[in-house]
Amino acid sequence: MNNSAAPASTAIFPNDLIETQKGGVARIQTTGSSVDIISETVVQFQSDELVLDHGSLSVNTSRGVRVRVGCLTVTPVNPYEWTHYEVLDLDGKVTVHALKNDVYINARSKDQQDVKKSSRSTRDLVRETEQRSREEKCGGAYLKADTRPGLGAIMNSMPAKIVGIAAVGGVLCFSLCRGDDPISPKDP
Repeated sequence: MNNSAAPASTAIFPNDLIETQKGGVARIQTTGSSVDIISETVVQFQSDELVLDHGSLSVNTSRGVRVRVGCLTVTPVNPYEWTHYEVLDLDGKVTVHALKNDVYINARSKDQQDVKKSSRSTRDLVRETEQRSREEKCGGAYLKADTRPGLGAIMNSMPAKIVGIAAVGGVLCFSLCRGDDPISPKDP
């Protein structure tokens, strides 16, 4: 997580980057949604969206969690019904499989001139049990690294871990190294 090894369970925050190694998997669980991140996948967590750089995700949601891959966004048709879908991005080809309920594949142009000229919708419907593939025409998903202080997974940073270990060690040493004298004596 965020280019560091992650413990078995940890909190994630918007803009956190999750990467699974070969043979590894991860799961994101939030209220009303769970996302399985398959082996060799890179994804960035946003509060209501996952930005898939490459790899594979399995999304099960009743909160309308969507997946963005470059210019493509996969969105449940009815965001308040349980929807289960998979998104695979491999070598610029995005495959969407709707397992439970329907999803949309929305495509936008990377060129703002094309967006202004086109009044035609670029939305495909993937019905339950169907699968569709699209080319990712605008390149990889943009993964923004948030370097502003105080944002992101601050408790997972190395300085926070060092401070935490030092604080625990200091309290432990203080309590054990005092000998037989109580911290608050009966007679001051």
